[in-house]
Amino acid sequence: MSIAGRPGESPRPGATRRALDTLGAGAVDALAHLGSIVHLAFVVAGWIARSFVNRKVRIGRSAIISQIVRIGVRSVGIVSLVSACVGLILAFQLAPPLDEFGRRDLVANVIGVAVTRELGPLIGAIVLTGFAGASIAAEIGTMVVSEEIEALEAHALNPVRFLVVPRVIASTLSMTVLGVLSTFTALAAAAAMANYGLDVPWAQYKQNTLDQVKLVDFLTGVGKSTVFGLLIGLIACANGLKVTGGAAGVGRATTATVVQCVVAIVIADLVFTAIFYALRLF
Repeated sequence: MSIAGRPGESPRPGATRRALDTLGAGAVDALAHLGSIVHLAFVVAGWIARSFVNRKVRIGRSAIISQIVRIGVRSVGIVSLVSACVGLILAFQLAPPLDEFGRRDLVANVIGVAVTRELGPLIGAIVLTGFAGASIAAEIGTMVVSEEIEALEAHALNPVRFLVVPRVIASTLSMTVLGVLSTFTALAAAAAMANYGLDVPWAQYKQNTLDQVKLVDFLTGVGKSTVFGLLIGLIACANGLKVTGGAAGVGRATTATVVQCVVAIVIADLVFTAIFYALRLF
């Protein structure tokens, strides 16, 4: 028998070809999904711009406030708890290595920079992803499955304007505030541990932090938090709008939202850090 098998049959693709086909299909799907998120971002920006230019085009303030309460206010407790725990852990972990140099007081310098530039925004973004990002995707996905989106379109109401824009704005604003809250909570917890558990005087800890942390460090964290919030809102809404397959599709969209948000946040953080380093802002 020939390698091709029976006469008239085409040879079966090998394992390498199947792997390449799968990889290529995955790459195409990923690029298409990225394109849909970018397109959604432009549509959202267009509606926001039109609301400033045309008074007849309004973005419901009540809807934005409602989403801020639902997304941001309800996340305050968990963000504060996680940030405080991270601050305590950092103080515990950094003390022994610094003791080898006889400079335990430098724990304030290291924690101040790490939390302000990186950990504060990251903690807030990851918590908001699990708390609010998945919720947004599930909510919009349920509307798609139950044909509520089609009902809006049938009444000449744009779903992006009335559903997506308020959630993206609320996610962006909430994440900006939560990033600042996360930063100060972690710093306060680390300072308390250094003072009461590591015998670092409060005055010295405060002075070391103020000497090390500059305004640009704080603004860097705020800028990252804003971008992270924007990414969370856009990714969650994009996944919700493309739900298919009923309840199972809603579950897949929720899971995909969490994974994609975390990956996007880490990549965005890396890009920001590289840019700031190239500009010598650190």
